[in-house]
Amino acid sequence: MTSTKRIAVVGGGAAGMLAAGTALAMGASVTLFEHRDRTLLKLGITGKGRCNLTNNAPVPELIANVVHNPRFLYTAFSSFSAEDTMALFERLGVPLKTERGRRVFPVSDKASDIVRALRGYVSDADIRFEHVKGIQVENGRVTGVMGREFFPADAVILATGGCSYPVTGSDGSGFSLARAAGHTVTPLSPSLVPLTSPSPLCAAMQGLSLKNVGLTIVRRDGGKCLYEDFGEMMFTHFGLTGPMILSASAHLQGETLSQLDAVIDLKPALDEATLDARLLSDFAKNANRNFENALGGLLPAKMIEPMLSYVGIEKTKKVNLITREERHALLRALKAFKIPLSGFRPIEEAVVTSGGVSVKEIAPKTMMSKLCEGLFFAGEMIDVDAYTGGYNLQIAFSTGYLAGTAAADYINTLYEGDAHDL
Repeated sequence: MTSTKRIAVVGGGAAGMLAAGTALAMGASVTLFEHRDRTLLKLGITGKGRCNLTNNAPVPELIANVVHNPRFLYTAFSSFSAEDTMALFERLGVPLKTERGRRVFPVSDKASDIVRALRGYVSDADIRFEHVKGIQVENGRVTGVMGREFFPADAVILATGGCSYPVTGSDGSGFSLARAAGHTVTPLSPSLVPLTSPSPLCAAMQGLSLKNVGLTIVRRDGGKCLYEDFGEMMFTHFGLTGPMILSASAHLQGETLSQLDAVIDLKPALDEATLDARLLSDFAKNANRNFENALGGLLPAKMIEPMLSYVGIEKTKKVNLITREERHALLRALKAFKIPLSGFRPIEEAVVTSGGVSVKEIAPKTMMSKLCEGLFFAGEMIDVDAYTGGYNLQIAFSTGYLAGTAAADYINTLYEGDAHDL
């Protein structure tokens, strides 16, 4: 046989770019296909434009934060860890910092610095902005891809992303390529996605962010706790979003959300007795004021009227007329503010896609297909996803690195085979 000694990487996101750069560093000839007009469009908007590129955690904790098929990623995480990710970007000229929860960001707080670094990392690649319509396979082995015309390649790395944020290029088109190559794609659903609520209170508090609050997701019938967290969240016109809510959504796959409540502890640092004493003190100081004007020390201004509606107290009622029962109702609401849930926002709004190419059909030590020699997978296309906090980008970088390394080794083996035949 005659080897072309070329790798085609399909997808210009985080996983594809890392795969391309890794293969280039190993001396491979790489052509990267991206069907949008730029690479790394999704990466440029992650972390509210700050780019939480990894989580500075050891391999066992990275695995513990993967929701689906965590053990599949052991070799990938071990081959390219969070430390390796941080070292790479520091080497590419991007100073990094670690924040609460070991989330890692560029010091500049600009995702554009990460984008610029990765684009520089693949500057020696042939980048083609064209749509790949198919993968050519002969006798169980990849021979190339079909873009505007046939492009011969000995190895193909599919890294086209999932179905979230389709305007950035993650439109699910890569799953059709995988299916055509004989692969199973498990059911796709949103993960790390906002949650909807029928409650008008959410719209009334639209845009309000809560920090340092407690959250539990419970079944309305019986009160069983399905998820518990502490941190930040936000109200929207449709319901709830923010880091805690996105993480909760990953735990709620398969649940009927219309049977669940989000319960917010607005004062998690205070037990009920301490909080009640605080209420009595505040009430004494504001005895002759309207109740709506006495809660500024306890609640954000935008939450006062919705809270009074929630507990059923007239906002113009004088504080010195508040009954013991009304005070206790407010106390309970501050410790357990319930928002009924109804569903997930669409997959297009999810941070990541749950589901993808079955890990049973991918070799975990190389990311190569078990069904088609020379076909590799990386990133969100694979049926793995994790909680928020930098873990999903680490999956992209680790699987991209492993796919790029293995693909380069694979074509070198083919080339050595040719040399032995001469």
